[in-house]
Amino acid sequence: MDKLNFPAHPSYLRLSARTPQEYYAAHQFVTARLPYQDLNAAIDELLLAHERGASIFTLGNGGSAALASHFACDLGKGTLVRLKSQKRFRVISLTDSVPSITAWANDHGYEHVFAEQLENLVESEDVVFAISGSGNSPNVLRALEVAKDHGARTIGLTGFEGGKMKNLCDVCVILPSDNMEVIEDFHLSMTHAISSVIRRRIFEGARVQEIATRVMAD
Repeated sequence: MDKLNFPAHPSYLRLSARTPQEYYAAHQFVTARLPYQDLNAAIDELLLAHERGASIFTLGNGGSAALASHFACDLGKGTLVRLKSQKRFRVISLTDSVPSITAWANDHGYEHVFAEQLENLVESEDVVFAISGSGNSPNVLRALEVAKDHGARTIGLTGFEGGKMKNLCDVCVILPSDNMEVIEDFHLSMTHAISSVIRRRIFEGARVQEIATRVMAD
């Protein structure tokens, strides 16, 4: 059998763990350096959008596409603390329409699949929440440019050094890692942290309102 000639140190191997312990050691390193200030800023942006009745659009590629859909569900459904009277998030994942994505990709190029959807929908009070591990995905960058052109607020969730995305975002949460698997792990937990905190703040706000209503009625 011919010997396979692999590069001595391919990039994927340098960034791969030798053991599960080594992989999770990277988690410990990142956990100690999480950008909490930017996470809180993202939470504030989303709560403000909720208060003004703005729409929130989520987007990303690959694993980030799955997370964009997941996060839209967490905001739209997972933040509910009551079913009838609560004001709900207006949130749409731009990764969910296969016909739209494939039509724009086929006719105009994959870099337009999110931007062109936004052209139909985004308004100046809205928020675009973009997810990209590298921060350099062309279709994500084009979508952020469209958002800025329309006066919308922009939030980015990324890794490495933030890529080109960080200059297009009003808030950019940069995960301090250059390992894509670790970045994606934390991006999921960060969106869970965001939606969990938002749910709690909405609940506490509802409780305050109920107490105020009872006091006024007495």
